[in-house]
Amino acid sequence: MGKWADGTGTLATESGREVPLEVAASYRARRRGLLGRDGIAGALLIVRTNSVHTFGMRFPIDVAYLDGSLTVRSVVTMRPGRLGMIRPRSRHVLEAEAGAMEGWGLRPGVRVRVETDSGLTAGPNRAG
Repeated sequence: MGKWADGTGTLATESGREVPLEVAASYRARRRGLLGRDGIAGALLIVRTNSVHTFGMRFPIDVAYLDGSLTVRSVVTMRPGRLGMIRPRSRHVLEAEAGAMEGWGLRPGVRVRVETDSGLTAGPNRAG
């Protein structure tokens, strides 16, 4: 697998659903996350992190904690102004508007696949 970089792409779920994705890999992008936004069309993948907060957020979010193979370890909904628990076995965090992940079928044990516009593919059935 290649190196993560800021950008866009697609999140594919086991149910075949494809969701627009933003990837936050740099320190600056990971720190900013969804702060200052009124919503997101799709999801934001924050790589190399195992906890998040919603201080300064304008809307509630679903948070999926993913392990290194992009398997969902847990999914929680967080209101603005909250500090999430550290999930030691998680490597990445996926964020979306509250309620979205249930509709996508994301729950513990589900594996997702990420394809970025820069050509990185990660998750089950990844290329090379």
